[in-house]
Amino acid sequence: MFRVIETFSGIGSQAKALTRIGRPFEIVNTADWDINVILAYCMIHKGKIDINKYVDASDEEVTEFLRGFSLSSDGKKPMNDKAFKRIPLHLKRRLYTAIKETKNLVSITDIKGNDIPENIDLFTYSFPCQDLSLCGCWHGNKSGIARDAHNRSGMLWEVERILTEMSDQGKELPRFLLMENVTNILSKPHEKDFGYWKAVLVKLGYYNHIYRLNSKNFGIPQNRERAYMISVLCKNNRETINGVKRYFEEHNLENEEAGRLKQRNLTLKDILCLNYEGVPKYKAEADASKPNDTPSRTKILEDNDMLYDGKKINEIIVNTVTTKQDRNPNSGLITYKNYARGKTKWRYLTPRECFKLMGFDEEDFDKVISDNPMVTKNRSLYSTEKLIKMAGNSIVVDVLEAIFTQIMDINRDILGERE
Repeated sequence: MFRVIETFSGIGSQAKALTRIGRPFEIVNTADWDINVILAYCMIHKGKIDINKYVDASDEEVTEFLRGFSLSSDGKKPMNDKAFKRIPLHLKRRLYTAIKETKNLVSITDIKGNDIPENIDLFTYSFPCQDLSLCGCWHGNKSGIARDAHNRSGMLWEVERILTEMSDQGKELPRFLLMENVTNILSKPHEKDFGYWKAVLVKLGYYNHIYRLNSKNFGIPQNRERAYMISVLCKNNRETINGVKRYFEEHNLENEEAGRLKQRNLTLKDILCLNYEGVPKYKAEADASKPNDTPSRTKILEDNDMLYDGKKINEIIVNTVTTKQDRNPNSGLITYKNYARGKTKWRYLTPRECFKLMGFDEEDFDKVISDNPMVTKNRSLYSTEKLIKMAGNSIVVDVLEAIFTQIMDINRDILGERE
């Protein structure tokens, strides 16, 4: 059984990819502090959240259990005590259940080396990219992954701390690590800090292989290039290192190997949900994705691709799905003339379409929105904006399928599977 720990797990693109591959695996633990994705992950991968399973836990026990974690309502900063008290009890019970069911260790900052069991085959870490991205640089944020910056991208060093604690305790380290982040991490401004991180891993006994992979080469019509670093625990064994290096040379995912491992070849026709009359939920989601008709939105219309003009789908590769569609540039626009006072005659991609562009199935999206609890009298947990944010923060499943196939092949053919 291939044993996996997903940190910064989000909505679980790693678990989705492993499921699609079809080889036996076990998610030993997840780790994410954002209450929105904690619940979404559970609904996608474990099914409807059944709070009755833990009915014996008192309200006080549920509250104290949750107080033991660093939770966040936006994935950016920890929730303060005032915000925690405002969470309705039914939502706290959902969180309690979801954390238990997904074995969520919650915040990476609270995880210790002794929390990670031995015999872990794969440890994934897709730490926040905000302080690394070009968008962040445009806004004057150039701190990157500097150790002393104490920013969100600096969460990388929590992974170093956990692995070092494991090593100091004499525990067996995970066989494989997988890092995913924006390609700017490979650029000159971050060369020193990223070089230090690679050196730390080498010292711990890992061999590092870096890919720059674009989802458009893996059957998804989205131009999304990301950096992936696969670290293989070779324990400085020269024969093992040479075997791993030779494998990557002969099975390079940046070349024709991507085509051989590609499972699907989707087009925008497969992604866009345009059957408004036949599927009422498509119409409701389209209505919710129409912005107000303002001068700034007129500029967005002028500057971005029209993916559907009302008659024909423009079969192109869309721009990167980010955490917001109401921005310039964005992933593209769809003509939608359903009359609404003060609204545009076009819309953005819906959350459902964004999920599909990240490699998830419609069924996964339906699982998330099927249980959208009220957090106040007039507001449910998942808004259109929150759902798009969850998609934009995820990893394209189809790219991970190819990477995990390679990792499992190396595990079987070079390292030797555990008995």
